[in-house]
Amino acid sequence: MASEASTDIREEVREKYAAAARAAAAGEPCGCGGGDTAVSCCGPADLAVTDSSGTRMFGDSLYSSAEAAGAPVAAVQASMGCGVPTAVADLHAGETVLDLGAGAGTDVLIAARRVGPAGRAIGLDMTDEMLELARANAAEARVENVEFVKGYIEALPLPDATVDVVISNCVINLSADKPRVIREAARILRPGGRFAVSDVIADVDMDAATRADMQAWTGCVAGALTRAEFEQALGDAGLVDVEIRETHRVHEHACSAIVRARKPLS
Repeated sequence: MASEASTDIREEVREKYAAAARAAAAGEPCGCGGGDTAVSCCGPADLAVTDSSGTRMFGDSLYSSAEAAGAPVAAVQASMGCGVPTAVADLHAGETVLDLGAGAGTDVLIAARRVGPAGRAIGLDMTDEMLELARANAAEARVENVEFVKGYIEALPLPDATVDVVISNCVINLSADKPRVIREAARILRPGGRFAVSDVIADVDMDAATRADMQAWTGCVAGALTRAEFEQALGDAGLVDVEIRETHRVHEHACSAIVRARKPLS
């Protein structure tokens, strides 16, 4: 049973992303695709989309035109992620892919094109507004091998060993029980299945004030694991061949990274 603190975090996250979905559905910029003065949908009001050199840290500009192929422009513009997990997931025709915290469906739709008609792309989200937006984007893209389901990433509504690849884009850090999320991902992966996510990794010296800030939590910073903590959680879940590669800084005390691992064949 979820603790009161976990429930509070979950509701804070839900409210933030529901508001972002409503803004996107209304055609209002939520910030991720805005100008240099916009704020990130993934970040709180004081977390900029760009760093001091003008490099983008969150949102649609992280996708090249080739990487975004398969998703409508509106879906890509609604992205709140810190990376492009489909670019490193090495997807193959006929595979089943699950996106944890699918949001507007950007990565699900990209994945659906890559796995082809014989494959399947599933997007999981806990927010009704996001699910509605994702389904509308799928209908616009005329992609049929997709499914969007409601649920929590800490309790995936899928049977054991039914998915080839688990992807996620700046979502696992939002959970109050990240080791449980990773155990659930390992459970639903088939033997030999792959874990390939973009997420925020905290520096070991992240200060207590940042970690305690709920707004920073829903902004993908305060809830992040350190590299060692992420490696430990992946190993404890039975995943192997762990790789964590920093891509860019998103905060004074955190970076975006590609996190990959594999479920053993045995």
